[in-house]
Amino acid sequence: MPTCKDFLRELSDYLDSSIDAETRAELDQHAKECPNCWVVLDTTKKTLQIYKGCEPQAVPEALENKLLAALQRKMAEKKCSGH
Repeated sequence: MPTCKDFLRELSDYLDSSIDAETRAELDQHAKECPNCWVVLDTTKKTLQIYKGCEPQAVPEALENKLLAALQRKMAEKKCSGH
């Protein structure tokens, strides 16, 4: 029987239906027995349904530039620190 940690690790593949039938059945059983994982699964499914119904919106240019600058700073910091 999968643990909550296993369930969360497999959640993306579960939602994409890219796991084997046996693993899916085990995760289904876990969600039925674990209220916390059931809430995570239910909330994630509902969020995806809402998101899929939305039209894509363009990111304002100023925000895009800020995000790119922040990413470049982070990448430069990682190169300097050796990570």
